[in-house]
Amino acid sequence: MNSLGCTPRRGRGELGGVMNKSELIQKVAQRVNLTRKKAEEVVHLIFDAMSQALVRGDRVEIRGLGSFMVKNYAAYQGRNPRTGEAIQVKPKKLPFFKVGKELKKRVDKGKKEEPASSSSFKT
Repeated sequence: MNSLGCTPRRGRGELGGVMNKSELIQKVAQRVNLTRKKAEEVVHLIFDAMSQALVRGDRVEIRGLGSFMVKNYAAYQGRNPRTGEAIQVKPKKLPFFKVGKELKKRVDKGKKEEPASSSSFKT
């Protein structure tokens, strides 16, 4: 892991790291002094709740981070890239994330992590 708590991966932007779910679970366990098993349950509970809300068509807003929503895409006529044949693409719903103002600023300024007791994410 690098200094940000992420696994280094080549070709992934300036910082060169990617935080996966396993690393997030480890971070949660360390920050709030939980066992890895309990931290895993917490992360899964949050992801499940967010997923269920999106399936219902609800919007999920997390102040300081951003909002998740479902975007509806109409059917359209596309082309098979191999053959050039016209194909009909069915309508679909896809999850979409809109970054929040505070996160944009933090990323732009390269602000480092804060101690657990002074988290900048508001509830």
